[in-house]
Amino acid sequence: MSFDENSIRELLYLSTIPGVGAQRLRLLINHFNSPSLVLKATANELVEVKGVDNKTIRNILHHPREFNFCDKQFDLLKKVNGKIATLWDDDYPYLLKKIYDPPPFIFYTGELPQKSDIQIAIVGTRIPSQYGKLITEHFSKELAERNIITVSGLARGIDSIAHSTAISTGGKTIAIIGSGLDIIYPPENKKLFIDISNNGAVISEFYMGESPEAAYFPRRNRIISGISAGTIIIESAIDGGALITARSALDQNREVFCVPGNINEKKSSGTNKLIQDGGAKLVTCIDDVLQELNLSSSKEIIKTKPELTMFEQLIVDKLSIDPKHIDLLAEETSLSQSDLLVTLLSLEFKGVVRQLAGKSFILEL
Repeated sequence: MSFDENSIRELLYLSTIPGVGAQRLRLLINHFNSPSLVLKATANELVEVKGVDNKTIRNILHHPREFNFCDKQFDLLKKVNGKIATLWDDDYPYLLKKIYDPPPFIFYTGELPQKSDIQIAIVGTRIPSQYGKLITEHFSKELAERNIITVSGLARGIDSIAHSTAISTGGKTIAIIGSGLDIIYPPENKKLFIDISNNGAVISEFYMGESPEAAYFPRRNRIISGISAGTIIIESAIDGGALITARSALDQNREVFCVPGNINEKKSSGTNKLIQDGGAKLVTCIDDVLQELNLSSSKEIIKTKPELTMFEQLIVDKLSIDPKHIDLLAEETSLSQSDLLVTLLSLEFKGVVRQLAGKSFILEL
């Protein structure tokens, strides 16, 4: 079934009644089948709903029937070209319905995933290393190339890289945020927010106008893992927010994957510990993830190595994912900087190397 706009308006109203949280709202709708019937119910009918106490019943019966808040929510939603999907709608994300505490309704911009779509989350630290950035780009790119939707949280660092890489590769991505759709956080991600809306969806369970609060992000993280078949964590400290997502995924009986990191880096301590404790599976490529999930992608990727000249191969042999300055590269290859720059440009065109700030270069994965 699907709720019309008036039913959604009544659902929003019910959610504002003291004592009617997400769990009781689900119980009430599952019992009566519509918000309208809940509002028409008598005390004797409401008492039949297991899990709804007498105080909440009194609140439902005597709460002022004032819908200004709901009307304001719709007005704010229209300004961002957003919509609402309820747990009882056919277009509500299929995997999200399966968790033990799905949001009764979600606000969103863009297009929600279809039941046949595959979603995999990528999350991690807000301050990634160069290694973390490269791995995130590599994984998100491979997901996009396989027509798999990348899910993340629109945060700085790993999240933003995962979203932007999926889009630049021509794929789809979903952002789950910890605020109202009209409050973009961090503010510098305003353009990315719009790009995601045009190439996937931005989703929130929070009312329009809600600013981000620390308590909101664990709730957001359970949706990131809940809407995804599996969650990949790339660089996270032991106390990092990404590990909350990992715990949510494990609680939801979803798979968690970790990319191993430098044992001397605090930002890899959480991921390495998860692997060590058996809470996550070590992965080095997207194929590891797909194999573990028994998923087949809708697009096979055939990768061919570009042909390299003798000088190109000489340079490639001296590079890795660790940045190397051109002065050191010149010393190691015995080539002049001018010759190096010409050959490095050719390697960039072939997608083999990448130039970083300060005339440093790395190998593309």
